[in-house]
Amino acid sequence: MANDQSSTHPVPRRQLQMARSMCWHCQSEVTGEYFCERCVKVQPVSKETDYFTCLGFPRRLMLDPKTLEAKFYELSRTFHPDFYQTKSAAEQTISLSNAAVLNTAYRTLRDPIQRAEYLLGLETGSVKDIRTSPPADLFEEILELQDTLEEYRASDHDADEGRRLRDTLKTEQQTLERRKEEMESQLRKLFVAWDKLQDAGEATSPARAERDRILKQMRDLLSHRTYINNIVNDLAVTIA
Repeated sequence: MANDQSSTHPVPRRQLQMARSMCWHCQSEVTGEYFCERCVKVQPVSKETDYFTCLGFPRRLMLDPKTLEAKFYELSRTFHPDFYQTKSAAEQTISLSNAAVLNTAYRTLRDPIQRAEYLLGLETGSVKDIRTSPPADLFEEILELQDTLEEYRASDHDADEGRRLRDTLKTEQQTLERRKEEMESQLRKLFVAWDKLQDAGEATSPARAERDRILKQMRDLLSHRTYINNIVNDLAVTIA
């Protein structure tokens, strides 16, 4: 069966920590690679494998974009359809499924915000639990902004009042965009703090408390940022 793997375009072997421990084809032990060492059949990425592990990274938030991209393309070549044209239907299906998982993993991890939301989902539960909410200090301001938006929508946009309202909304949009940038700066600091804590690998009570504090702050900032981002997008569409 080893000859089945060798061809004009050999499939490179790549490391992957897999939750499954038995080869689907020969039932021998799988020690953590994309391919079974005994029968050399491609192995499916386990549903229990997270996106960080899938792309060969630890659960860190400061990932170098170029390194991430290079790893993605390296692994993508492993499951390219050209390598499986002469393989069995099962192997072709597994390769396509693995490629789809890699694509989703890469799309998620290449964006810092999606990466943070995904990590929160892994560490604390479903990311759907992150509900968008306005920052407390902006609550009254946002209520006034929403009133101004409704006035502008109901106004004659070409009249003096419409132009005045539009100028007001543009100023508010710029203010909120700056606030969003501040939140993203705070998030980056939390990303660094999270990575340092993970690298230290301490299991003490203070370390666990610091871990929970960082995760909570990230959750709150992500919630507020999403809320502000939605308003900014709404303003951009309304006054375009």
